[in-house]
Amino acid sequence: MDHPATHVPPAPADIEKGTGVLEISSRSTSTENISSSEPHAPIPIPPKLSKWNQRIESLSGLEARGITRVLPSERHGHSVMGYIQMSLLWFSANISANNLAVGLLGPLLFGLGFLDSAMCSVFGILVGSAATAYMSIWGAQSGNRTMIVARYFMGYWPAKLPCILNMILMIGYGTIDCIIGGQILSAVSGGSMSIVVGIVVVALISWVVAVFGMAIFHVYERWAWIPQVIVLFILVGSAGPSFNANLQNTGDAGAITAGRLSFFSLQLSVPVSWAAASSDFYVYYPESTKKWKVFLMTMTGLTLSFTFVNMLGIGLASGIATNPLWDEANKVSSGALILAGYGPLNGFGKFCGVIVALGVISNNIPGTYASALGFQVLGRYGKMVPRYFWVCVIVLIYFICAVAGRNNLFDILQNFVALMGYWTMIFVAIVLQEHLMFRRPGLAGGFDWTAWEDKTRLPLGLAALVAFLVGWAGAIIGMYQNWYMGPVAAKIGGIGADIGVWLGCAFALVVFPPLRYLELKKYGR
Repeated sequence: MDHPATHVPPAPADIEKGTGVLEISSRSTSTENISSSEPHAPIPIPPKLSKWNQRIESLSGLEARGITRVLPSERHGHSVMGYIQMSLLWFSANISANNLAVGLLGPLLFGLGFLDSAMCSVFGILVGSAATAYMSIWGAQSGNRTMIVARYFMGYWPAKLPCILNMILMIGYGTIDCIIGGQILSAVSGGSMSIVVGIVVVALISWVVAVFGMAIFHVYERWAWIPQVIVLFILVGSAGPSFNANLQNTGDAGAITAGRLSFFSLQLSVPVSWAAASSDFYVYYPESTKKWKVFLMTMTGLTLSFTFVNMLGIGLASGIATNPLWDEANKVSSGALILAGYGPLNGFGKFCGVIVALGVISNNIPGTYASALGFQVLGRYGKMVPRYFWVCVIVLIYFICAVAGRNNLFDILQNFVALMGYWTMIFVAIVLQEHLMFRRPGLAGGFDWTAWEDKTRLPLGLAALVAFLVGWAGAIIGMYQNWYMGPVAAKIGGIGADIGVWLGCAFALVVFPPLRYLELKKYGR
């Protein structure tokens, strides 16, 4: 039976496709009528450019669709493999070296022992994965991408703010993926190949798969996890004897408490970073897809992958103090440390290192795909440009960033990942409240998914925007970064701890309900 991983049908009368003159239509497809307030002014396309676009989009397997809603008639049927693919997608995308590197930070940066690092990691992953799994339920229900769905919760114009932040987030992770892959490949070559060459390899393969889009992407993710699991289990056997499960916390009680809070928040921030893109990959599933099944399968793929690689990272970090070779490798890069774990295997260990390095591509592809769609969400001119062109722009941006930041990976991991976790959790909190408090059947009548680009039928988003900004204010006073420490964060443990995620969510949760009530009362939408 057909399932969403097999092929992607072209969208009829797709508004991203055109010949000579492209009209930014108010309709998601030719069969769906909406009275949109979007202007209908035609945008002229040079004939030569239009001709090249048609040639590219005619390539076999290339997904031409951009942010246009996928109608129920264009979806695939139910299948067991379709549900399994949900878990495989997230498992394959996250069983990668960049997530393993986050696990290193528990013992190395926050001074936590093996047990405390493991506990903070597991429970942080569970919370973050649950938030992303919740956001994933909207893809099949609506046929819309996540940042289009955001319009129903934050309004047409305010939703552009999380869209921009999500693009920055995905570009940041693309940068981290390229650096990690480049570090490992450079370590395998004994330093004869520069990190830049490895960055080129990761970026190039990510670009090819993301350009072709959903069909090839799903096939790639369906199988890419197999070699990764094999080589990571080999790493367990090779490096495991040097893991120090008895590693203890360092510092006084206040410092340990601060370290636990900060590492827990960091671990939460990594899986939740997918929340603003998780629906993108389910838009070809049928409307009747059960929400609880989407949640469960997404949650399973996320938690298994993140837990496995983070435990490996914590194990490697725990052995640095007692293994001089690992200590020296860690001074070079985290990629060199991972390769040092394969040290006893000699040449075969280097081969395994190459497989691990290429594994970050699976993590890079969905982020590249999602961030490219963000350009189209921002407005009619961005929507005019084909999705594959924006993929090229995204890859070029994170390639440049990776080359520039290749020697500062730990700083990027510590500051960037946590910083992006603030806004995603605030966003999820607003969506959850709107859904459970104001969009229950019988209250606001649920959702009209055909109104995805009709500003007159979408919420104004004033309450959501204010709550989002107030939430950010809470995150600022609770954040703990190298370059800034909030006044509340500074009071924890005597040395400071990162509680920006929690204060941001708390502020948003308190502010949003009364403001949304007033907004509905005055404007009715």
